[in-house]
Amino acid sequence: MGEAPQLLFLNGFSKFDHETQQNHGSKDENHDSSSWYEEVIDDDLKWSFKLNRVLHKTISEYQDIALLDTKRFGKVLVLDGKMQSAETDEFIYHECLIHPPLLCHPNTTLSKRSPKKVFIMGGGEGSAAREALKHKSMDRVVMCDIDKEVVDFCRKYLTANWEAFSNKKLDLVINDAKAELEKRKEKFDVIVGDLADPLEDGPCYQLYTKSFYEKVVKPKLNDNGIFVTQAGPAGIFTHKEVFTSIYNTIKQVFKYVIAYTTHIPSFADTWGWVMASDQPLSIGAEEMDKRIQTRIDGELLYLNGAWFHSSTIMNKTVSQSLQNETHVYTEENARFIPGHGMAYRL
Repeated sequence: MGEAPQLLFLNGFSKFDHETQQNHGSKDENHDSSSWYEEVIDDDLKWSFKLNRVLHKTISEYQDIALLDTKRFGKVLVLDGKMQSAETDEFIYHECLIHPPLLCHPNTTLSKRSPKKVFIMGGGEGSAAREALKHKSMDRVVMCDIDKEVVDFCRKYLTANWEAFSNKKLDLVINDAKAELEKRKEKFDVIVGDLADPLEDGPCYQLYTKSFYEKVVKPKLNDNGIFVTQAGPAGIFTHKEVFTSIYNTIKQVFKYVIAYTTHIPSFADTWGWVMASDQPLSIGAEEMDKRIQTRIDGELLYLNGAWFHSSTIMNKTVSQSLQNETHVYTEENARFIPGHGMAYRL
């Protein structure tokens, strides 16, 4: 692919390209201790990272892609100018995304262990699959990402996930998640939304809509099946961007819905997830700790029962916003976080 063009939009690429050209005339491999990557959080707020170098940068059919080597957070994956994960703390996001639904899923008998099958929408970097494959009961993890270029360079550069990508239980599919789910006859114990944030003109905001949850996701869940999705910023000043709306939309489709949050240092904000099922989800802290010990190979770095219980308790402002939210995602009436996707530049 060609180099990212000089464009005036909310995207750190153009800012970095301009400064780097001025400084030393080379973009990707030269080290410049004065180089910074800027992510625009809002019109009046930026989040900056000091760079060692740009490891990879391109424009795919669907989105701008960059893999940056930062001083504070290590390797950082950036799509459409928005950080997706950072090497030093991505375990927080991915443990929170994957393990709560898998641990809340019932495991009835040793002869019929579950959950056995997981479908991950997005997740091209491989970290969500890596966490799901830690569960002893897992037979198959389907990871479906629309962007082959993201998957290919994550396989190349993100060494922490090499083992997951080579695992025989991983079924890697390059396709639109909606189309892939619709054509499959099988059902899954857990379906995971590890999608990019809903950006205007971005590749996946339609996968946050009521019709998608109702007509595509829910019919593909087994009995006792659980759906979970990342739900965007959930901080005191940012939770109304998309978090409360995603929560309220999912409430229209499933009987039991739990929102939970935690702080992600590299995101510079509290982050939210929403988990849902037609069966009760609540398990006690002690029971969750027992399930972690018996169901998971290896040790989790962040999640335990006490943390998960606390993560579902919101502060007064966010709690009231969740209760009072009325917006429901549709393709005609969506909410977006600040920024734009590829179609904005076409």
